[in-house]
Amino acid sequence: MKALVQRVSEACVTINGDTVSSIWNGMVLFLGIEKGDEMRDIHYLVKKISNLRFFEDSHGKMNLSVRDAKGSILVVSQFTLAAECRKGNRPSFDNAEAPSIAERLYHIFVQHLGNSGISVATGRFGAYMRVRLVNDGPVTFLIDSKK
Repeated sequence: MKALVQRVSEACVTINGDTVSSIWNGMVLFLGIEKGDEMRDIHYLVKKISNLRFFEDSHGKMNLSVRDAKGSILVVSQFTLAAECRKGNRPSFDNAEAPSIAERLYHIFVQHLGNSGISVATGRFGAYMRVRLVNDGPVTFLIDSKK
């Protein structure tokens, strides 16, 4: 399971021109679910992301978690994070989990993240979404539960 996280000052998701969710001061988390991902991957990422010192303290050092900073997380499903791009020019998505399994894991991930005491907003699994964000820093990290 992969999570691409970006610190943002604001972000929103629109579907067919309608805003379905938005946050201020927090993190956008693009979640890629791969074949073989399971509950231990969810637990690892929830723990890592909820405790990641990603936000600046009063001294300008990244010492605060999203919870410490009273921020929110916007979670967006992103199967393209599972792409393999080493061979040829067309990405292979063979490693992406089947949509029915990935959707179940996505919702479990979102529920566990919310249960950790963080305000969570979401996109809509499987929908064509437009994600607009203002990356703050910029600060971006890729977290892989397998590495």
